[in-house]
Amino acid sequence: MDWDRRKEIFTMNIDEIQKQAMELETLLRMQCFPIGFKLLRSETEIPNGANRPVKDLDTHLSFCQILSLSRRHGLTIAFTKEDMWCFEPVVGLGLAEPPAEFLDGRNRYPDTAKSLEAGATWARNLPRFKTGEYVGGMVTPLKHALFEPDIFILYALPSKMTQIMLARNWLDGKDIRPLISGHAACVYYVVPPIQDGEWQMSIPCGGDLRRAACEEGNMIFSAPMGQLGPLLEGLRAIQGQKLGLPLHLSPAAEYPLPKSYVKLGKQLGMDWVK
Repeated sequence: MDWDRRKEIFTMNIDEIQKQAMELETLLRMQCFPIGFKLLRSETEIPNGANRPVKDLDTHLSFCQILSLSRRHGLTIAFTKEDMWCFEPVVGLGLAEPPAEFLDGRNRYPDTAKSLEAGATWARNLPRFKTGEYVGGMVTPLKHALFEPDIFILYALPSKMTQIMLARNWLDGKDIRPLISGHAACVYYVVPPIQDGEWQMSIPCGGDLRRAACEEGNMIFSAPMGQLGPLLEGLRAIQGQKLGLPLHLSPAAEYPLPKSYVKLGKQLGMDWVK
């Protein structure tokens, strides 16, 4: 695969997605399901077997709660604006035009912004899709996928995110440059990777932690669906170098260094390394 063609549209067989999801769970020793998310241009795209919050679950839900139900309980859930409880992902996913009061910063000021200007700056920088381009979205555990997602999402501890970073470094030597916010985290780990075709690292927001029971200490990784194959390639390589999970602790001082570390250290005048 041409690694630099990140915005190329990939078509994956559902069986292939499920197979790769199971390998991903094994390599990263996941404690919850890796999930996939797809934007809906029409409700006719919703597959049989998908739950609708109001119709099937008898409640409105926030986007973070929908993602939580999928990754924890294995539900496939499809939603439109009519199913939503929190307005921020409605704006971020382009399901409605952002109100002027939101763009003016009054959603944040005075409660969570020092000034109206600070509130407006945050609101206007919120990643979002063009209004009306999509009618909703749907989420599914990858190992039980009923459709081909646009992106996949992982919730995990930093030790597992380090594995992902090592895989990325192995692939092209580049780091992930995340866009992180303390608000509306669900928007930040969904919109940028779809818009930019890049890998994204996020942290949970207050809603994730308080309303969707995101585990304290977890981070969130997301990437276009076509990048699952390269991620697995990198994770396999890391595992082959005995740098994968589980971690083998060796916290002794003056621990044995890899040969390349010793060689380069000596070139820096560190003659004592070995």
